[in-house]
Amino acid sequence: MPPSTALSRPLAATVGLLPPPPEQAIPPEQATAPETQTLHFGACPDSVPRPAAPDRVECGRISVPLDWNHHRGPHIEVAVSRVPATGTPAERRGILLVNPGGPGGSGLPYAVTKRAKFPESVRRSYDVIGFDPRGVGRSAPADCGAMGGLFDSPGADPVPVGPAAENAYLAGLRNTADDCAAGAGDVLPYLSTEQTVRDMDAIRTALGEPRTNFLGVSYGTYLGAAYAARFPHRTGRMVLDSVVGPWDWYDFDVIQSRALLRQRDTFFAWTAAHPDRFVLGADARAVRRAYLRVREGLTARPVAGFGPAEFDRAVYRALGRTERWTGLADGLRTYLRDGSPDGLRPAAAFDSPDSRTYEAANRIVKCADAPAPTPHRILSDIRRTRHLDPQPVLTGMEASTCAYWQHQPSHRTPLGSPDAPPLLLVASAHDPVTPIEGAHRLRRLLPGSRLVTLDNDYSHGVFASRGNACVDETTAAYLVDGTVPTSDVRCMGPGLPTGQ
Repeated sequence: MPPSTALSRPLAATVGLLPPPPEQAIPPEQATAPETQTLHFGACPDSVPRPAAPDRVECGRISVPLDWNHHRGPHIEVAVSRVPATGTPAERRGILLVNPGGPGGSGLPYAVTKRAKFPESVRRSYDVIGFDPRGVGRSAPADCGAMGGLFDSPGADPVPVGPAAENAYLAGLRNTADDCAAGAGDVLPYLSTEQTVRDMDAIRTALGEPRTNFLGVSYGTYLGAAYAARFPHRTGRMVLDSVVGPWDWYDFDVIQSRALLRQRDTFFAWTAAHPDRFVLGADARAVRRAYLRVREGLTARPVAGFGPAEFDRAVYRALGRTERWTGLADGLRTYLRDGSPDGLRPAAAFDSPDSRTYEAANRIVKCADAPAPTPHRILSDIRRTRHLDPQPVLTGMEASTCAYWQHQPSHRTPLGSPDAPPLLLVASAHDPVTPIEGAHRLRRLLPGSRLVTLDNDYSHGVFASRGNACVDETTAAYLVDGTVPTSDVRCMGPGLPTGQ
């Protein structure tokens, strides 16, 4: 595309379908790739933060087929950002594509925010490339409308108890699926991980790079493993941080929901260890009772649109990072003392446009990637989880919507390849969002790869996130010098917060 196009039009103007080229679809055996493009960079939208000088960020767009199996059909545009390497030409190692997770996370600003936390050697070595995956942000954003009432305030209790509530729960899933089908229309089947990895390779080609080096966090690890499966010989140095295991998405959601129960018990015990600070109880059972009083109170009498659904979302978010535990405990105490849930409210509105796109893309991608559960299985799993704990946190069960999806995938997304070079997997030993079992399972599909474990840690997101020198130095050596550890690496984490 000409430079004037990339510089003058706002990215938001390019999110719709582009018309197909004049020629019609070609036979599948000839459908290799569209004509190579050159990425022209210019100014970024205001949503992308500016790095501190002398670093700079620039943005552009690339046109990709909606369906890579028929690349002469309709096209969409994918938004791309770049922060150039700051080292000498001899230090440069190529591009480092980054993804923050989700599915649904925007990578356009992530190139700036994540890069700022990298070790200097990595910043000097790589052009850090962010992109909004298809369906996200400024790359044909997904639209699921009201999503079956997901954005109602207060929302319905997300933990169904009894036949009537279970039937209402399933009806909400069906309504969400119907809203996504109506909102996304013909685009629905193509907002998948397998299509996105083809977009990633198109970015590599447009930048004239022989290989894709990659850092993916959370869902980004699934994306990276799918790229390695599709393009093993174009895979460069790849770091998969906080690994999603090679399960179907619904299976992963169930595993996560059980891990959250363990993490919440740890939170209760930690809070009880600081009784004078939080005044919620001197043992874990007392703190649990205080927690349940808060949830029961908000269920009976929501306050200013804050009810059980909003409470569970706040708990889900807090459990994933230990630095949020003090805020959660303080919020519980404040509600019990004053009746105000303000200490539990997130800073950003859940029903903001960005949040709506995120929630839509999250479900659409999950439902395009793997077979769906049956309604019977969903209810059976909820009952089993409630048998483990009568009041679970089911906020992360997004793939349940897939039971009513109108475009069921014919296969699950392939992950990993024996032909890919050694990858570096990074995991926190007690991460409740992506339990470490997923890293062990995925590594079996990636021969020669190594796992860096942060022991005595309970948070999601590790490299250039936890401030751990052992993790960061090991990962930087891999990215900069290609140093693959001779065996798995164990680093000592910070433990639980002090409670101050």
